[in-house]
Amino acid sequence: MTVVSPLVLVVDDDPSVRKSLARVLGSVGYLVEAFASAREFLARPPYPGPCCLVLDVRMPGLTGIQLQELLAATGRRMSIVFVTGHADVATSVKAMKAGAVDLLTKPVDAKDLIAAIQRAVTKDERDRATEVRVAEIQRRVRLLTPRETEVFALVVTGMLNKQVAATLGIVENTVKVHRARVMEKMRAGSIAELVRLADEASVTVPKT
Repeated sequence: MTVVSPLVLVVDDDPSVRKSLARVLGSVGYLVEAFASAREFLARPPYPGPCCLVLDVRMPGLTGIQLQELLAATGRRMSIVFVTGHADVATSVKAMKAGAVDLLTKPVDAKDLIAAIQRAVTKDERDRATEVRVAEIQRRVRLLTPRETEVFALVVTGMLNKQVAATLGIVENTVKVHRARVMEKMRAGSIAELVRLADEASVTVPKT
């Protein structure tokens, strides 16, 4: 499997800031790409490996906060480290509540920046691993037949076989067969594990 190096995407309208940040991050081994505006950044295809976004708060056109909101609205998850020369409490709170890893004040201390980038990249790697696992669990759910899906939905609520049978209007032995198939297709070794799988993927299964 090809290992993709972490990439830091810097978005700042000040060319001297872009150059300075790129130099600092490049000196510790990060791949760096710099953009003069949010629109310029948005034209870049998503990076396939771990990455993070170093984002100026105030920029002409689309601001850093607006870009953060746009990325969230379009489902493009990014670990973001904000940098700003105009920090205020309201902006800081809004950025952090929306999931930013950190907000640093210009001129940015190199050690603080590198530490924040490391946290952001680690978060991105963790989030990516979670996404892969969730996608796999959801793939398993799609293998279930409609009846197995119904049994799955009821079993993970803690219902006994006889209760599931009564709810679905089928015999208990049939429930046992469907339950065994659900366990096999979901690759769950126990009901507790099955419940964890459903919870981990936030799987919503229609109930009868």
